[in-house]
Amino acid sequence: MTANRARGVLYIHSSPKALCPHVEWAAGGAIEHAVNFNWNPQPILKNSMRTEYYWEGPQGTGARLASALRGWEHLRYEVTEDATPGSDGARWMHTPDLGIFYAQTDTAGNLVVPEDRIRFAMETAGSDAFELHRELRLALGQAWDDELEAFRHASDENQVVWLHKVG
Repeated sequence: MTANRARGVLYIHSSPKALCPHVEWAAGGAIEHAVNFNWNPQPILKNSMRTEYYWEGPQGTGARLASALRGWEHLRYEVTEDATPGSDGARWMHTPDLGIFYAQTDTAGNLVVPEDRIRFAMETAGSDAFELHRELRLALGQAWDDELEAFRHASDENQVVWLHKVG
């Protein structure tokens, strides 16, 4: 029996120039083969670089990538792993200030918030609509999206969208 292959994207939104070779080494270890990224200047943050890398590997490679890069000071990144037959997709976001955020994704790439997380938000908020709003924003990783959004737009001129058939 062969394991399903997964694919996804590693977005390094900002990395200090000196850290770039170390990021490539760590990503290559997670993907299990050497990688060479095409680094470009990140215009949002002086002396930093950005890159996008489309990867393919066994299911769980996205988690290995996110773990390999986790906790590096000054590194902003996202990792996606597309859904495969029998497996949900996933998305990891990391910022120096917030740390790492993980969420499942559906076949269209939308975040999936589990029923228990929604119930927790409702119980925590009670009848306070503002607190419910805050809890749901936390469940959706809104703080990570807010921090990374400017870095994402900085790479819009190079963005390539790859569509893959699932199932």
